[in-house]
Amino acid sequence: MNFDALINDFGELTSTGLAQGAIYALFALGYTLVYGVLRLINFAHSEVFMMGTFASVLAWRLFGLDQNSPIPPAAQLAGYLLVGLVVAMLASAVTALVVERVAYRPLRRRNAPVLAFLITAIGASVVISEAVGILTRRQVQGTPTLMRTSTVVEIGGAKITTLQVGLLVTAIVMMVGLDYFVNRTRLGRGIRAVAQSPDTAALMGVNKDRVVALVFLLGGLMAGVAAVMYNLKIGNPKYNVGFDLGIKAFAAAVLGGIGNIRGAMLGGLLLGVVENYGAALFGSNYINAVAFVVLVLVLLFRPTGLLGESLGRARA
Repeated sequence: MNFDALINDFGELTSTGLAQGAIYALFALGYTLVYGVLRLINFAHSEVFMMGTFASVLAWRLFGLDQNSPIPPAAQLAGYLLVGLVVAMLASAVTALVVERVAYRPLRRRNAPVLAFLITAIGASVVISEAVGILTRRQVQGTPTLMRTSTVVEIGGAKITTLQVGLLVTAIVMMVGLDYFVNRTRLGRGIRAVAQSPDTAALMGVNKDRVVALVFLLGGLMAGVAAVMYNLKIGNPKYNVGFDLGIKAFAAAVLGGIGNIRGAMLGGLLLGVVENYGAALFGSNYINAVAFVVLVLVLLFRPTGLLGESLGRARA
């Protein structure tokens, strides 16, 4: 184990890990919302994220931006980011709603067993991924470089860049907004009511189908933001880009306490940091293994995750 690498680069490993973890966190919110209401793992959520990455790249191409384009002037940057963000959020949200309507709603109305939902989720994931793979000939989509990576502040030798700050602030703002929506608004009360007791919520006049659609919509919007963040930090999406990140986002949701919005945020940030620490200690080849070993250890001692509160019992 290379302790020197961890100690010497601790600050930089932490900052880059938090930036990566911010993407996991927003991605994980989709898993946690759907599970909190339906007790269903929506494995097709990885393709909801993937559609957002492609949509933002295509939107930027309409403005003539590709992987060979120079960095746009600062005056145009906000406009490009806003367009990419809106298009990605819409694409991911529509994909999520279509998946819910076509794949899951018929099963709910027939009171299908849990295994049927699981198989359908995996099937929907494969269908969407393969369809996009065929349309794109399984080629990587070049992503334009929109932001200059400049240092905002240097702490103990660690350079905190504008991109890292932007990713982390965006994730926190979106998470706080979602948390406020679920815990403080009328629609949010409906989500928590269905999560806690669907039958009782129905007796109180809550439309379960609308609540479920709203949950998928919110998860899709968060995935769209995560998709743009991914393109800014890593870029070059492919038809299967959501697979690896989807597994890690799901792990982040479980780590923080699946069904818990704040837990998804905590789990995502923690997973990103742990990955970087593990890569420094054991080498980059073990980055995935270390993250999941930590997840297993946490679940051994706390099966409900770090926060472990269900969406139905969430408090502001």
